[in-house]
Amino acid sequence: MTASLPESIQVLERGWLSSNSVLLFDGETATLVDSGYVTEADETVAMVNAALRGRTLTRLINTHSHSDHIGGNAAVQRAFGCRITVPETLAPIVARWDRTALLLDVAGQNAEPFSVDETIAPGDTFVAGGLCWEAIAAPGHDATALVFYNREHGVLLSGDALWADGFGILFGNVLGSHDALPDARNTLKRLQSLAVQWVIPGHGAPFQDFAGALDRAWGRLEAFAKEPKRIARNALRACFAFYLLEHRRLTRDAIRSALATIPLFVQANDRFLHQSPEALTEWVAAALVAAGRARWEGETLVALIS
Repeated sequence: MTASLPESIQVLERGWLSSNSVLLFDGETATLVDSGYVTEADETVAMVNAALRGRTLTRLINTHSHSDHIGGNAAVQRAFGCRITVPETLAPIVARWDRTALLLDVAGQNAEPFSVDETIAPGDTFVAGGLCWEAIAAPGHDATALVFYNREHGVLLSGDALWADGFGILFGNVLGSHDALPDARNTLKRLQSLAVQWVIPGHGAPFQDFAGALDRAWGRLEAFAKEPKRIARNALRACFAFYLLEHRRLTRDAIRSALATIPLFVQANDRFLHQSPEALTEWVAAALVAAGRARWEGETLVALIS
């Protein structure tokens, strides 16, 4: 196994609300991969500025369309004057700022509009950090998603296609727009064919147990296929944790209102769970408390994740 990541790579590991950001250094210039959530944009700019140490950020590349990866794009571009590159199929969605396709209103999330300068498609390559990266299609969690792979050092920037303990939510199944299971299965097969020594995921610390991560991802995928309700429960827990973290504190009435009005939560319940508003409120809150992501203070649920 490689002892360490190449020195030209710096990972800015973020809290649960924002994706990781990855800086790739080329002498006096740098490329950034993903920019975090909009409410953390000032923090993103400060972190990137500190890491640059006088270098010039020339490019920002996104792995996929979700708000915790693109939310800081506009702020980063304003601060550093960099060009923005997105997956080719994402560009028209951003150009018309389709809040439904971007899952913003659908999931009760937000992002600041930005403009695209360049696109990248599966099979394309680019050089950043003195390394050649291959763009590989990785649909499932997001239809537009790409991962970036450096063959020489076996480094995979996996976005939300592979984490140490699984992968991102299968939104297509929850919303009923399409069955994302075959896409996720094909993505795992594609990744399994690579010689990977380091994975830099969209969330969580970089890791080297690629085989173990794939085993866990396959296990989750097969469990989802056998019991589709698991997909909905996973989506509801994760997205409501995100919603709580952004708002920090929610009363029982506010929880009930969000679950009854935000489309993703409504669809998860109507299509899979069939819970009353009161039962769903208690289930979501109990799930977050049990996971150590929240605690009750009287009638107010308070976020514990950061």
